[in-house]
Amino acid sequence: MSAELAREVKRRRTFAIISHPDAGKTTLTENLLLMGGAIRSAGAVRARGEQRRTRSDWMKIERERGISVSASVMTFEFDGCIINLLDTPGHEDFSEDTYRTLTAADSAVMVLDAAKGIEPQTLKLFEVCRLRDIPILTFINKMDREAQDPLELLDEVASKLALDPAPIYWPQGAGPRFRGMIDLRNDMFTLFRRPQIGDTRPVDHDTIPLSSHSIDQVLSRAEIEELWSSAELVRGGYPAFSLSSYLEGHMTPVFFGSALRQFGVRELLGGLRDYAPPPRDQEALEKGVVSRVLAHRDEVSGFVFKIQANMDPAHRDRIAMVRLASGKFHRGMRLKTGSGKQISVHAPLMFVGQDREITDEAWAGDVIGVPNHGVLRVGDSLSESGTIKFSGIPNFAPDILRRASVKDPLKAKHLKKALESLAEEGVTQLFRPYYGSDLIVGAVGPLQFDVLVERLAAEYGLAVVFEACAFNGVRWIFADTPSDLVSFADRNQVSMGLDLDGAEVFLAKNVWEIGYVAEKFPKIRFSNVRERMI
Repeated sequence: MSAELAREVKRRRTFAIISHPDAGKTTLTENLLLMGGAIRSAGAVRARGEQRRTRSDWMKIERERGISVSASVMTFEFDGCIINLLDTPGHEDFSEDTYRTLTAADSAVMVLDAAKGIEPQTLKLFEVCRLRDIPILTFINKMDREAQDPLELLDEVASKLALDPAPIYWPQGAGPRFRGMIDLRNDMFTLFRRPQIGDTRPVDHDTIPLSSHSIDQVLSRAEIEELWSSAELVRGGYPAFSLSSYLEGHMTPVFFGSALRQFGVRELLGGLRDYAPPPRDQEALEKGVVSRVLAHRDEVSGFVFKIQANMDPAHRDRIAMVRLASGKFHRGMRLKTGSGKQISVHAPLMFVGQDREITDEAWAGDVIGVPNHGVLRVGDSLSESGTIKFSGIPNFAPDILRRASVKDPLKAKHLKKALESLAEEGVTQLFRPYYGSDLIVGAVGPLQFDVLVERLAAEYGLAVVFEACAFNGVRWIFADTPSDLVSFADRNQVSMGLDLDGAEVFLAKNVWEIGYVAEKFPKIRFSNVRERMI
């Protein structure tokens, strides 16, 4: 391990933002970028024009509906740290994309709406973070609007998440009464002010010692007394922040603010800089032995957690987003997949939303885009030796199945190729029954089909209809003895099919049928999760 590699790994922070829809996640993302003020390009940081704000939501449907439906990667520098921000879809119909993206994150920021607290989708995403031992910072957003009592919000975090909340800042008031917040570590008060029309730079919020006479000019005596008493109550009623407890996943540092008003965003970035872990070691299979790949290991390695096609429709591109797990990557390097395929990476990319530029180097913890033409899939491992195989990224059984048909019968082959390409991205799943030529598309929620219709039209020129089909449930099937699997398939041929990788699935009329058939064939395991071997 070189000193340069150790230094660069230490200053990386790769994190995901998770939230319920409408909690303000995308607004927070864009203001984090604004506070960073730069993107990393070709091994350097280049300032962007003040008027040019890059949107993390770049698809047409995202802009029209005001939601995130695809994970985005954004890289920028802040106070000596390289920040790799993974923006995830908030809508539950795209939760599988979020689950995959979390495999690439070392920590997460959980965004809560101050008026709503912990909502169902937030809870689901938190459980995924807990399963992966991902430490979480909490940002309570929209404090300038009507909000719950902050103490009640902390109690909700403690009760619903079994997580010790440790406020780093504490707000004075909420909604029209919101005046700012106190840093509980040093009693410095940050005064809230709304951005003015015409502001082009990040808003500066004045900071005043709470013990100074100048605080009397911005807060009333009643507000000062309220803030002192509530701050003392919080200090006495909640545990002090412990870095080790946070990194172990038992505690969450809590920040308050208003992303829309750029308040608390810089403080959150400071928290990520000071508390979030640098790139963590990754579990892998190496030469048949389970091991941990250290981030400061010299050999370059990484894994594909997302495929994005047609970010630039004019060039019909296909980009594999690779989380580097170890080493120093440089442009032109040759890497091998776990199956032995060799790839020369001549044009590695770094991203801010849809914008991207070629980079000359990257380090463990960074996310790079690798242009390829169908060679790489979600879950593929890459390394210089080709002997490292990271834990696979799972597929989950979809909740909705639809039969895809194209309005122009002459384009049936084009439809098959397009659906296969989108399934390789992980946008949806594709199943082919043993009998017939139907293409069965699986999705988590109905909004995914709306996105699919739009993308098929815009990117492939196909007018596609998704119709109800004979199947409403799917499970992957396994058996300890291959002959048992063959016997089951022979007796249930009309319900058998294959997924995109050729793995056998049982296609059921409904969930009840899955349970009924499972009882009749106890030697067959019916699974709603499949980890693709890489």
